[in-house]
Amino acid sequence: MTPTSAVQCWDRQQGCVVDERIPHESLLRWLYGTTSGRLAAELCCSRHFVSCLATWWSHGSGSRRRIEVFTRMYDVAMADYEPVAYTSFNDFFIRRFRAGARTFCDQPERLPAWAEGACLGWERVLGTETFPVKGEHLTPAALLGSPEKAAPFEGGPLLIIRLRPQDYHRFHFAEGGQILDHYRVPGRLHSVNLLSLRHRSNILASNERQVTMQQTARFGRLAYVEVGAMLVGRIVQQDTQDVARGSEKGYFEYGGSTVALLGERGAWVPDEDLCTRTAGSMETLVRLGTPIATAAPASGSAA
Repeated sequence: MTPTSAVQCWDRQQGCVVDERIPHESLLRWLYGTTSGRLAAELCCSRHFVSCLATWWSHGSGSRRRIEVFTRMYDVAMADYEPVAYTSFNDFFIRRFRAGARTFCDQPERLPAWAEGACLGWERVLGTETFPVKGEHLTPAALLGSPEKAAPFEGGPLLIIRLRPQDYHRFHFAEGGQILDHYRVPGRLHSVNLLSLRHRSNILASNERQVTMQQTARFGRLAYVEVGAMLVGRIVQQDTQDVARGSEKGYFEYGGSTVALLGERGAWVPDEDLCTRTAGSMETLVRLGTPIATAAPASGSAA
């Protein structure tokens, strides 16, 4: 597969626009860009049994043959990951960074990226946004699945990180603090690739999601939303007792997906470059642990 310009993003580290290599691009274009494909996506491909079949394959020892082809096709920087022998493609998919490959910023007023991938940011979500989906599907009530649970986040900031297939598929806590709640929002498993979102704008608000509420001292209340996607085997949450900045929160098994972070109004502000590029309909590639937002002066309440 050669690079495609159908989806582009700004690489913060390299300082340039990069093309995204999209797995099964022609299939996605059919599923979400044609009448027959949309019918197939709704009746079959977005159902859990399809992702279960992908999970069964990715856990089998025979799937290891796919690892070398995948790393070469997507230029995965294997030197960044632990040098271990993978027993299956899923084992490779949930790989860990080697010690020192990524660090979480130690500036207390700066909010670090809790995942690695293509990022979008809004200082205030008002329901009028147009990229990557219609704004009503980005509101706290839509993402959290409950107007009551969403109330503290109305008019607040939102960051979304889309984990591409080649990215690190573990996610972390951006900050330390008390866990207040965790719940699951049932739904389908549509693709979360930008090609899909352009044709079906409600995916992030209708796919299966897991939500965690956290109270922090510096950034106020945070809502983490892990969004399931087509071919994602499952979302695994770690049994975390001591939550600190950078603690591993969980991981996605085989398949690309998306993680979102909502904040209270005025508690923190996403970096200007992220918001500017989002307004220009472009994602920004961010690395795990790098700063992507700043706490407002004296924001939040004591944890």
